[in-house]
Amino acid sequence: MSEKTSLQTLLDTLPQAGELQWIGIRPARGEPVEAIERASIAPGAGIEGDRFKGKAQSKRQVTLIQQEHLPVIASCVHREFLDPALVRRNLVVSGINLLALKGKQFRVGSALLEYTGLCHPCSKMETVLGPGGYNAMRGHGGITARVLEAGEASVGDTVRAV
Repeated sequence: MSEKTSLQTLLDTLPQAGELQWIGIRPARGEPVEAIERASIAPGAGIEGDRFKGKAQSKRQVTLIQQEHLPVIASCVHREFLDPALVRRNLVVSGINLLALKGKQFRVGSALLEYTGLCHPCSKMETVLGPGGYNAMRGHGGITARVLEAGEASVGDTVRAV
């Protein structure tokens, strides 16, 4: 790259690959999140077994959060550890900045997803994380994604922009 690399070039350059650390499904509204090791992911359906009941073009078929943000959230609510199930996201990934996927398609295992937006915390975080839980998650809630191509994902799989 030259000394005067354009901002667009920087935004388009994401050579790092991440790793899928954890998969969770919510079988029904209000039910605890269940950790699984392998998932089938399909367009219009999200992750098999998850409560997602949206439309084929829904922007929130799959939710993702960075593993690196979990200790930050835990610290903000004065905990030593934060179980990923508590933040109610589907996929926990490490080693890649999820915000850098904005405007991009990416693979999780063999499934192709598309970044659709930020995954803001809900008021339930105040209950599951305790007082201040909602604010602890602000800016650390992860992203939402739409599934473009069906595939399989397992803990340990690569997460990479395409």
